[in-house]
Amino acid sequence: MSEPASISTGIAARYATAVFELAKESKNVKALEGDIAALEEALAGSADFNALISSPIYTRDQQAAAVTAIANKMGLSELMSNTLSLMAGKRRLFVLPQLVRALRAAIAEDKGEVTADVVSAKPLTKAQLTKLAKSLKASVGKDVNINATVDEALIGGLVVKVGSKMIDTSIRSRLNSLQNAMKEVG
Repeated sequence: MSEPASISTGIAARYATAVFELAKESKNVKALEGDIAALEEALAGSADFNALISSPIYTRDQQAAAVTAIANKMGLSELMSNTLSLMAGKRRLFVLPQLVRALRAAIAEDKGEVTADVVSAKPLTKAQLTKLAKSLKASVGKDVNINATVDEALIGGLVVKVGSKMIDTSIRSRLNSLQNAMKEVG
């Protein structure tokens, strides 16, 4: 991991721990989940929002004012609004994507859940996702939230990552293995 990435992750982890503990103390974890979903949507859908949090051309005051207005418009909880304002004042908004991930992980851990990243060659149906979640729950022993993405280069099969475990049953992987085996023989 590069140094700037690990620094960002460390900063985000400290903010996430504080925010999660405050939300838990005040029994507002449900509101925090809604805030996280709204922020994820904003980060994924708005280039302007991403520019605001990462661009050094905006002053602290400009970032704080913009983030406060955005938080009010999005209907974020007071805790998240105050956190974003504090982060803007300290020039730490650039870690917002890592903060969102860290908060999502903290909430999942608190609930006894784990997230599985699943990459498939074509979109999975609801029935397939449910069956996969049940299979993973049986092997992991915890409830599993599935983060499904599509990569047509896999040709077929799945790549499943749960924590530090990765299971690759894709056809692309098998073809690569076969290709390597043939190189060794020839």
